[in-house]
Amino acid sequence: MLRPLGLSCLPASADALRPAVRAFLDEALRGRPTDRLARSWMGFDAEFSRALAQRGWVGMTLPAQYGGGGKDAFHRFVLAEELLARGAPVSAHWIADRQSGPLILKYGSDAQRAFFLPKVCAAEIFFCIGMSEPQSGSDLAGLRTRATRTADGWRLKGQKLWTTNAHRANYMIALVRTSGSPEDRHQGLSQMIVDLSLPGITVRTIGDLTGDAHFNEVFFDDVLLPADALIGEQGAGWAQVTAELAFERSGPERIYGSMVLFDAWLEHLRSLQRVDPGSLVLAGRLLTQLAPLREMSLALTARLAAGASPVTEAALVKDLGTEFEQAVPNLLADALYASPEVVAPDMLRRTLHYVLQVCPTFSLRGGTREILRGVIARGLGLR
Repeated sequence: MLRPLGLSCLPASADALRPAVRAFLDEALRGRPTDRLARSWMGFDAEFSRALAQRGWVGMTLPAQYGGGGKDAFHRFVLAEELLARGAPVSAHWIADRQSGPLILKYGSDAQRAFFLPKVCAAEIFFCIGMSEPQSGSDLAGLRTRATRTADGWRLKGQKLWTTNAHRANYMIALVRTSGSPEDRHQGLSQMIVDLSLPGITVRTIGDLTGDAHFNEVFFDDVLLPADALIGEQGAGWAQVTAELAFERSGPERIYGSMVLFDAWLEHLRSLQRVDPGSLVLAGRLLTQLAPLREMSLALTARLAAGASPVTEAALVKDLGTEFEQAVPNLLADALYASPEVVAPDMLRRTLHYVLQVCPTFSLRGGTREILRGVIARGLGLR
């Protein structure tokens, strides 16, 4: 496999985690075909997530009092990098570990922290994120799903779309409107923890081109939520979700989506008696793009470790990273089929075709390219 490049800003204590993770993955992933490994952070395997949790590798950045590892963001970076580079199926716990848990830690009540965080760290519960809607797409400020106060809590009505793993998750953190109208934009938005087993919730899966089904549409038909479903302050949802997106858009997952395919292609090149010069140039070109992207992602990790919320920087790395992720399968396809006399292994071709089909979603999940560039422009004072 392609080993990550060492950088001086990565603390030795975090880097020391790699041997144990690699040894675990050697055993846990033995025999899994490359086209399955290429699914990685879309690969849902609850037992694998629980095996990670038993080693203290879920909720690494959460406090020890809640069952977390009490480690900094650099330790999670190393773990995530190793998992993604090998194609580990992390989808089950990924959202709870990366953003839902830290969000509850930062904005949740003492009771919410005590109830949810130990279960997140043990991989006993899984979260999904309810943001996009049919009427608003990536324009979150225009959402229409509404939570209305009742005598005992909240009444939730509306719909979410493109919700990853909603059909498998236990809870959703939903961004909803608690006052005003869609024309009020960022005002009047709040975040709610929604138990997806409650009456009135319907989840419908949406298949993709690969035959997988990760996305869902979720309907809320007068769902009754308890009073403590609210996270943080009513009306503060926009500020909270913006901080949450800094977690979602940073990290190595925004640059390693095609890494299993890239490694498989490099192994194919090593097996050839003669490698054409064009492939060697392409390999060097991709590696020289990967190295600075990784360094940028590490710089973001340093900001997170310092307690900052690097929203603009995270949007920039996510935009550049997904552009790289999408370029890899297309460039490798051109290289593989430029020499028809050299027949690529069947598994490599199957892996390539899977990533080619799924890679358009790389620049959709976590915010479209247009939305991200708007965030960047505002952060730079250009709009």
